[in-house]
Amino acid sequence: MHQFVSPIKILSGEGVLKNIPQELQNFNAGNVMIFADPGIIQAGILSKLEDVLKDAKVSYSIYSDLVPEPPLETGREAVQALKESNADFVIGIGGGSSLDVAKAAAVLYGNEGEPGDFLNLTGSRKLENKGLPKMLIPTTSGTGAEVTDISVFSLEKTKDVITDPLLLADVAVLDPELTYTVPPRITASTGVDALTHAVEAYISVNATPLTDSLALEAVRLISRNIRTAVWHGSHEESRNKMAWGSLLAGLSFYNAGVSGVHALAYPLGGLYKIPHGESNAVMLPYVFDFVWPSCMEKMTDLADALGVDTSLLSTREAAVSAVQALQEIVRDTGIPQTLDRFGVKEEDIPLLAEEGIKQKRLLQRSPRPYSQNDIFQVYQAAYFGELSLGK
Repeated sequence: MHQFVSPIKILSGEGVLKNIPQELQNFNAGNVMIFADPGIIQAGILSKLEDVLKDAKVSYSIYSDLVPEPPLETGREAVQALKESNADFVIGIGGGSSLDVAKAAAVLYGNEGEPGDFLNLTGSRKLENKGLPKMLIPTTSGTGAEVTDISVFSLEKTKDVITDPLLLADVAVLDPELTYTVPPRITASTGVDALTHAVEAYISVNATPLTDSLALEAVRLISRNIRTAVWHGSHEESRNKMAWGSLLAGLSFYNAGVSGVHALAYPLGGLYKIPHGESNAVMLPYVFDFVWPSCMEKMTDLADALGVDTSLLSTREAAVSAVQALQEIVRDTGIPQTLDRFGVKEEDIPLLAEEGIKQKRLLQRSPRPYSQNDIFQVYQAAYFGELSLGK
């Protein structure tokens, strides 16, 4: 049996922000709390939402004490602020970190305990109540947080998540216009993050025909448009296709799951505070260099979706070419390709491997099992920039 889960409603299209007041009426929302990070406020992106709410005479307040890669303390403070407010509806707008905090706060509003109590690796409690209804609005094409039930928090040495269907948005709003002014570095990191979601979902042991179709289309859209979106950010067609690709990737990975890339990226974010998209990007080709022999047919499909002409290649050659194509995208979008470029120390690789092997929830979805030594070898390859490519 296969199942597929998504938010109750997804609104998409240029200018769809204007439909938000009607959605709020459907929930009889009288007082909205908006979770928005300082970056989108300074960039003027939040003002577009505020204009819509003001025109519709919707009462709202703004919570902006948010940071990238949020620690548990950020989550605790957000929950407390929401509980002390008169809000009856939550809107999260911004990148993945803002959306993660918004949905966690909305749900924990209706539950006893704090975010750390519900973490996957170390928490001991389960969510019981839905909390407040919530709407999630991404301003980057990357995390897929608007269509997943995952909230990621940074710990001292790694990251952990709260994951529960109660975290799913009641309404997800995808307006590509909000991404038009995102700067190149963020466009690159979030775009490769979305690509990672798609390729990991496609090779996941939990993949289904539906998640496969979404993942492959996401790979096609992202791989063909990410370079233009990064280096020619005002190119609206590329921005629109990246936004749609990110949504499809999010729906795919939420149902099929991600694995090795994310598992090995989490310790990088925890220990070195590397942004999530960049930590995924730097590990992407090296993890797939390890995985490809276990799923060569699917790797061939990915090569085709990535734009490789595989007509004269053997299955093995096509699979390897997909790894190379992933490496080229990371390189072409300007993201550093080796761990040392992020300040990672060679002597920390054993510690990274120790933390990486703990991510059982993610690693169990990989078509090729990992030992701790395997993870050490992948980190080492990423440190020195060495792809074996089957040699």
